[in-house]
Amino acid sequence: MSVSVLVVDDQQLVRDGIASLLGLQPGVVVVGTAADGREAVARAVELRPDVVLMDVRMPGLDGVRAAAMLAERAPSCRTVMLTTFDDEHYVTEALRAGAVGYLLKDLPAAELAQAVRLAHAGVAQFDAGVARQLAAATPPGTGHETLTAREVDVLRLVAGGATNREIARRLHLSEGTVKNHLSRILGRLGLRDRTQAAIYARDRGLL
Repeated sequence: MSVSVLVVDDQQLVRDGIASLLGLQPGVVVVGTAADGREAVARAVELRPDVVLMDVRMPGLDGVRAAAMLAERAPSCRTVMLTTFDDEHYVTEALRAGAVGYLLKDLPAAELAQAVRLAHAGVAQFDAGVARQLAAATPPGTGHETLTAREVDVLRLVAGGATNREIARRLHLSEGTVKNHLSRILGRLGLRDRTQAAIYARDRGLL
């Protein structure tokens, strides 16, 4: 099955170039483009793409705020940030907003297409340099051996980019129970947020 993609970038040349290159890749179909965050939300709600490739810095509604709106209005879409900025602040804010990945625009087209396919499959995608920054900022914690089996299941799904709603559906739990599990996970491991939890899980081979 092909993965449908919406490409969002405020620069037309970049936007059209990414869309054209992705359109040549097997298993990827570009269903539309958008020039800013507000248009991205409207088009995603209309087109329901599998993946939204979102620039971070755009006039009007930026990519981070657009990602947060998409998490509410089009939760089935996976948002992946595609930008030239590898600043840790942008990364953490984007992931808190609901993005499932953060990639840089210097990726070859084939690697970008693979990242899109993996994001659709629920695998969080990060540029290698970005991942190193996040890992360096993540404290060692006390070890996942202190977690229950269900908490480990929740942690794995968080690391895979699943939202609380998706975790609740997959594990047959209420969203409130998922939030409680996540709070205990963060507390026991000494982590600040779900971004650090995702990095923690990947670094320790829990995926």
